[in-house]
Amino acid sequence: ISISNLIAFCSLYGGGGNRKGKSKKWKQMLQFPHISLCEELRQTIEKDYNSLCERQPIGRMLFRQFCDTRPELRRCVKFLDAVAEYEVTPDEKRKECGQEVLDKYLNPKLKYLTLLQKILVTVHSINIHSINLFFPRLIHDYLSVAPFADYLDSMFFNRFLQWKWLERQPITKNTFRQYRVLGKGGFGEVCACQVRATGKMYACKKLEKKRIKKRKGESMALNEKQILEKVNSRFVVSLAYAYETKDALCLVLTLMNGGDLKFHIYHMGEAGFEEKRAVFYAAEICCGLEDLHRERIVYRDLKPENILLDDHGHIRISDLGLAVHVPEGQTIKGRVGTVGYMAPEVVKNERYTFSPDWWALGCLLYEMIEGQSPFQQRKKKIKREEVERLVKDVEEEYSSKFSEDAKSVCKMLLAKDPNERLGCQGGASEVKAHALFRSINFKRLEAGMLEAPFIPDPQAIYCKDVLDIEQFSTVKGVELEPKDDSFYSKVSTGSVPIPWQNEVSAVIHCSLAIEFDQIHIREKAVKFHIEPVSMPDQNSSISDNFQMENLKTGTRACSFMTRFNAILANSFFFFPKNCD
Repeated sequence: ISISNLIAFCSLYGGGGNRKGKSKKWKQMLQFPHISLCEELRQTIEKDYNSLCERQPIGRMLFRQFCDTRPELRRCVKFLDAVAEYEVTPDEKRKECGQEVLDKYLNPKLKYLTLLQKILVTVHSINIHSINLFFPRLIHDYLSVAPFADYLDSMFFNRFLQWKWLERQPITKNTFRQYRVLGKGGFGEVCACQVRATGKMYACKKLEKKRIKKRKGESMALNEKQILEKVNSRFVVSLAYAYETKDALCLVLTLMNGGDLKFHIYHMGEAGFEEKRAVFYAAEICCGLEDLHRERIVYRDLKPENILLDDHGHIRISDLGLAVHVPEGQTIKGRVGTVGYMAPEVVKNERYTFSPDWWALGCLLYEMIEGQSPFQQRKKKIKREEVERLVKDVEEEYSSKFSEDAKSVCKMLLAKDPNERLGCQGGASEVKAHALFRSINFKRLEAGMLEAPFIPDPQAIYCKDVLDIEQFSTVKGVELEPKDDSFYSKVSTGSVPIPWQNEVSAVIHCSLAIEFDQIHIREKAVKFHIEPVSMPDQNSSISDNFQMENLKTGTRACSFMTRFNAILANSFFFFPKNCD
């Protein structure tokens, strides 16, 4: 590792002390407004159950806390949790888990059955062979009417409005600390940054205003921002913030420290991966494409350098500059992409929907296994026209590195005719059903419950040396004008709700829990003359922080939870006062 990289690495991860990078004033930064300031928000916010109580993390948490104050609603939520656990249970334990749900919640012999349970028991007895065994949608339909209306009149919804008020506060460059340059985008540098209020690390993609204007890239920049904002997927980089400075538009994205697949394929020993690792990445990419296609977005630039690894070895699709929305029932046309990964129909400038993405997945899977692209050899100069001829007319060759299943799926994904290509008729489910993915439990994969085959070394830097990143030249002959502000305002819209809520709820809840656990344990240590114990770091769970067994059960635990509830109710969260 070079000195310049070492210094940059230390500056990126060395700060923060016990606050883990948060500002000393983080509590003031996240101080709630008086509820009277939220009245306009109360009137204008869309009263949609799915958005407020399911999709938005803080809204979901607060609605569940509201439900926990009513026994019947609490049982509904516990049933939904049990069904969610059943859906991600490994196949060998699935039957046993399903029977437990039936016995606990849908047994007609239970002494006490709510009206809703009686309905579920009846529906289940009629549809016992249904794939959707437990019909959780019925529960949501029930919760979305009277319980949801009551929630909107509760203190829990007031707290949600205060969170939304914070979420909608202006975002500026002062919201962040800026760190080392990580690389280059099409319109400017990409650097690491850190939110002062939470300590959360991100990648900041800067779009220089003059460079955008000179290249007439306004529509491309706005399109990427809007697509990133729309997609909420574990397998696609998330947009958390969008703001502007005097010289640039800034997109704040998921920070991926593990490098890109191109680096791992070609710079980590012998080129290529063992099949198990390649299949895992292909499965996650397939899930990412499925999430994009569900929003009717075709990616069009799938290649190794656009697939990034996080700290835990999971991948995300990045750089959506060429992605585009496909209107329902229509096709699009555009000869865009990267040479060697563009599908035959793109090369021929024909119309298409999502077929180019499945072709590119075939190219990428082939490259991960073989250690080179199917239609061009690495570091060998070949004219674009020749590559395009190979793509259109020549069948790829397979070495002994490919198993029969791997060879089969690559051939099906690389079918020249999109009508015969795997995924083009049945979508992602058709690809997932191939024998190559028989070892992948996609429900658990989509829930983030499968361990990656390779975990990046936290001490390694999987990107270029700081000195190797080419600097942008100064843009000359372009002047910014007041009329440009209309475009800038469309891009710099502030916080994106779901990523922002995930960031804040996780970091703040953890910090508060640890802080109050420390106070409580010290008090108990003094009262019972117990030798103080060293406190755990912020990565430990709340239950791990209770290092004295007698605090975990009984009236002492209930007493603490009542006190914990009282403190948090006046600060960040409401917790019900029951202990079950």
